[in-house]
Amino acid sequence: MSVLIKGGTVVTHELTYRADVYCDGGKIVAIGDNLDVPAGTEVVDAEGQYVMPGGIDPHTHMNFPFMGTVTIDDFESGTAAAVAGGTTSIIDFVIPSPQEPLMDAYKKWRGWAETSIANYSFHVAITWWDDSVHKDMGDLVENYGVNSFKHFMAYKNAIMCTDDILVASFSRCLELGAMPTVHAENGELVYHLQNQMLEKGMTGPEAHPLSRPPVVESEAANRAITVANTLGAPIYIVHVSAEQTVDAIRYAQNNGQRVYGECLAGHLVLDDSVYRDKDWGAAAAHVMSPPFRPKGHQEALWNGLQSGTLHTTATDHCAFCAEQKAAGKDDFTKIPNGTAGVEERMAVLWEKGVNSGRMTPNEFVAITSTNAAQIFNVYPRKGAVAVGSDADLVLWDPDKSKTLSASTHHSKIDFNIFEGMTVKGSPACTLVNGKVVFRDGKVIGQPGDGVYFNRPAYASYYDAIKRKNELSEPQAVAR
Repeated sequence: MSVLIKGGTVVTHELTYRADVYCDGGKIVAIGDNLDVPAGTEVVDAEGQYVMPGGIDPHTHMNFPFMGTVTIDDFESGTAAAVAGGTTSIIDFVIPSPQEPLMDAYKKWRGWAETSIANYSFHVAITWWDDSVHKDMGDLVENYGVNSFKHFMAYKNAIMCTDDILVASFSRCLELGAMPTVHAENGELVYHLQNQMLEKGMTGPEAHPLSRPPVVESEAANRAITVANTLGAPIYIVHVSAEQTVDAIRYAQNNGQRVYGECLAGHLVLDDSVYRDKDWGAAAAHVMSPPFRPKGHQEALWNGLQSGTLHTTATDHCAFCAEQKAAGKDDFTKIPNGTAGVEERMAVLWEKGVNSGRMTPNEFVAITSTNAAQIFNVYPRKGAVAVGSDADLVLWDPDKSKTLSASTHHSKIDFNIFEGMTVKGSPACTLVNGKVVFRDGKVIGQPGDGVYFNRPAYASYYDAIKRKNELSEPQAVAR
């Protein structure tokens, strides 16, 4: 199948220029003017539109069994929402139960993901530790294209990593050339504060942010950064929400440490007043961890993106409907944690970032696509508009306005945290592997259009030592 995207303006993280883009066999084959293409090639009119790398959401949870239920979006509905929003690739999470072999969990998630419309890859969570986990991490990196492992520092008595596990797993990541990623919240403090709230008779959603104040995030982030620094490993902090965490990342970076930061579209525009909504269901719909913060933290996140302290934007798309949230009606600690947003992320960032003057279209491409591709080692295969890159593209109409709403989104969730927000700038057309999967407001892609993509390992510790030794050996001098 071949497609010619004609008349558009190509926008990458570096360049903006007028060109046609020809795709064939799932790849970008040619970029230029007046391209000679075979008869029968599908022509997509991109006049007045930007041709950009498809979005990469590096943090989603589709079909996720969590807190006694399963997210309402499976890989089909969740990725239908993704492509409708201009996102062509997701990196989801394999999360083994404690004592569950990593390989068993990985194969289970791979099976669930076969219905995906967008392309997909996986981080794998480390939720327990023994010699089999050590071995399976090597197998996943070397044979299955996994180059990142997730560590939950929260959720005591469930999937929380203790410090000894962090040390063991970060060390193994360093050996393998894999990226440790962390959900930074002090699980012991959260558990203590949750019980404190309940003892005071605070059982509703308003207690959720009080049990997870910014300090529990920044403490955990500092601890994880310190562990990584001591071992010499890089680290990626997911869903940064607090000013203090941005400060911790910046301090580490300024001292030469390789620390990457991710923030969520929701944290950039919503604040903790949502938990004081008189409608219990509306307040509960916003329960996620870390929670939405007081307004001042939003400015710190935007500044972090603008300065390069934070690198990527994601959604932590983890959708639970009202009936599922009601499990915590009498106890906020039992409300399933999660919100949606994989469809809205790019439009919200364009409206609040580009249209407000906070960022350029090129910077938008960087934080929604290219940076994630580079950090997770799939650039320029993804995150680029270049000959040889995957034909994962979004045709962006900067003049197209829409109002975000649960009544029109493609997710199965019955609530939209951006309800009523009007955005100017939305996808007109989305291509996955060179196939049009979204056009004219409709998802036309089919389950299975998305494919799994490998993410190669980075240079491992042993590779680096070997290279260092080679460079330090006496070299023959030509005479």
